[in-house]
Amino acid sequence: MNSASAASSQSEPEGTAREYLLSVEGVHKAFPGVVALDNAQFHLLKGSVHALMGENGAGKSTLMKILAGVYEPDSGRIVLNGREVELKTPLDALEKGIAMIHQELNLMPSMTVAENIWIRREPKNAFGLVDHRLMNRKTSELFSRLKIKLRPDAEVRTLSVANRQMVEIAKAVSYDSDVLIMDEPTSALTHREAEHLFEIIRDLRGQGKGIVYISHKMDEIYEISDELSVFRDGRYIGTHSSKNITRDEIIRMMVGREVSQMFPKEEVEPGEVVLSVKNLALDGVFSDVTFDLRSGEILGLAGLVGSGRSNLAETLFGVTPATSGEIEIKGRRVQIDSPSRAIKHGIAFLTEDRKDTGCMLVLDVQENMQVAALQTGFTKNGFVHGRSLTAACSEMSKKLRVKTSGLDARIENLSGGNQQKVLIGRWLLTNPHILILDEPTRGIDVGAKAEIHALISSLAKAGAAVILISSEMPEVLGMSDRVMVMHEGKVTGFLNREEASQIKIMELASR
Repeated sequence: MNSASAASSQSEPEGTAREYLLSVEGVHKAFPGVVALDNAQFHLLKGSVHALMGENGAGKSTLMKILAGVYEPDSGRIVLNGREVELKTPLDALEKGIAMIHQELNLMPSMTVAENIWIRREPKNAFGLVDHRLMNRKTSELFSRLKIKLRPDAEVRTLSVANRQMVEIAKAVSYDSDVLIMDEPTSALTHREAEHLFEIIRDLRGQGKGIVYISHKMDEIYEISDELSVFRDGRYIGTHSSKNITRDEIIRMMVGREVSQMFPKEEVEPGEVVLSVKNLALDGVFSDVTFDLRSGEILGLAGLVGSGRSNLAETLFGVTPATSGEIEIKGRRVQIDSPSRAIKHGIAFLTEDRKDTGCMLVLDVQENMQVAALQTGFTKNGFVHGRSLTAACSEMSKKLRVKTSGLDARIENLSGGNQQKVLIGRWLLTNPHILILDEPTRGIDVGAKAEIHALISSLAKAGAAVILISSEMPEVLGMSDRVMVMHEGKVTGFLNREEASQIKIMELASR
């Protein structure tokens, strides 16, 4: 299993006489400058959960979008229930029994939950008009079956991200499809919500449905999947029974090398206090937040959804200015009432949602990377030093190992992990001395995670002060010098690296 050929020889973990619900054979797909899939194969059994794994850019999402009718393959064949099919549009895929829950939610915020679920399939009354009462009743019946507690007439824009995800799941299930594709379905869910989703998946599996499950969370893969297939650089590597393969073996298949240390935290003696926060408050969100942050220190910020972690980060960066309290940078009291003011004070902020508040999807890699640096350098007398700026972006792209056909490639065509690297590069170009990183590795593969963790550690070693917000407990414990825990807008305690544990953090996070 140290090579693609060795792994591929394991592609029939339960024997060769198998009847597949869905088969992909020899699929090739290329985009300008990039081969996304090269002779890809994939086989899904009826009544099973099949995990699809690989680094960002491995071809997973491209393959799933082909199955969902978003892309057409350049060559190859797709066999569904024993018959070769062509999937030219998403509607075509749905009609043939394939539904997909995308990682980036695609709901209409101004419409109700029921309207989103039954769009284009609305029940009509005798006059040909939409029967909202019947539509809401059908939605309630669907929610009852899935144990989802939402009102059918609620507008989607009023829902949390987690509840919107549940609406997406319900919408996909409502088609009664034979194949259901889930792309990072728990990325915005709490542990309890994820367990609810797993109950739904197990019920669907029991009905004979085939579930394709894409996730970078190893614990989920072992808990919910029957089989897993690995892709690397657009090529199929191999398939295994989930119960007969170790984490290290999966990682080796994914990255083609050993990943010896996921959390390469270097011991650094913290320096002077660079950020001092005293009694900071944002009315109705958080209050009385007090802490110091030193150069070379990584301060982990932990807490459950709704604890106020991200709100605090946005306030420190001036997105939502504080209503009271004090902020000092290197001993000087400052007022941060806008992101531009924060940038001038040497603060960088990587937001948790790269799609909505990070990437400018219609722009290219360089335009996304350079936007913050224009406020801190590369200009003189109102003119931009284009050549030096391009050189700096190119060097940063190479340093962060961004997989792209060039700086002029549209960022929307990059994988999620590579988009995240571009955003990190954006802030590093400003030479910040305070970095606020909100979920820096969310939705990123294990190899890219290790790279970003190493980068964070090296930045701290070079003297940067880092606030690391993460919902993944191993990341908080593995990377932090100290952990600050929040619950319902209040700081409930601090833990040093030596004393921090998952149990202690959860005790503080649920007070």
